Amino acid sequence: MTLAQADLDGLWDFSDPSGSERRLRDAAETEDDAVARAELQTQVARALGLQDRFGEADAVLDAVCAAAPVVAVRVSLERGRVRNSAGEPAAAAPLFRTAADAAHATGLTFLHVDALHMLAIAEPNAAAYWTQHALEILEGVSDPRTLRWRVSLYNNLGWSRLAAGRRAEAVAAFERARDAAGHWGTDQQVAWADEALAEARAVPPPL
Repeated sequence: MTLAQADLDGLWDFSDPSGSERRLRDAAETEDDAVARAELQTQVARALGLQDRFGEADAVLDAVCAAAPVVAVRVSLERGRVRNSAGEPAAAAPLFRTAADAAHATGLTFLHVDALHMLAIAEPNAAAYWTQHALEILEGVSDPRTLRWRVSLYNNLGWSRLAAGRRAEAVAAFERARDAAGHWGTDQQVAWADEALAEARAVPPPL
């Protein structure tokens, strides 16, 4: 049984990876379904990576039974995130590609977009390509939780455009992130989108 993303959302607080780790471990220990338990273990590894406990994260992923397609995708995705958090984006990118290809092949749209979103972070020179690919996938999606990816995708695109000195394009991307946050995001995402948009608009236009 594949875990519902809403159930994972309820266990995660990305501002508190240590607390998230404890909740995820507890959930894994009490989960009877083997596939769901394996998915939870991949999230334990993600929480460990966010605490810079990279060796422990790898060990958890090594122990996961990845027979189910959704688990195999999550293992590749979380191995990539661990490498990226460790400052090794070149090692992370092939893992994200593996996750994206496997998710596409098995119809796991949420994880497919997640992997493409991570590729845009790991390969900043190709960020626009990966972001556009993910946005095209979302054109055929109706699930609100999956459509929430538009917030992160446009937000990341905005920051990359701003860093490249392309202010007008950055503002446009942040405006779309704000619109997506209003439709599908959390209150925190709306606040962050407002802050990012205000910061971009405050940058003086090029002479």
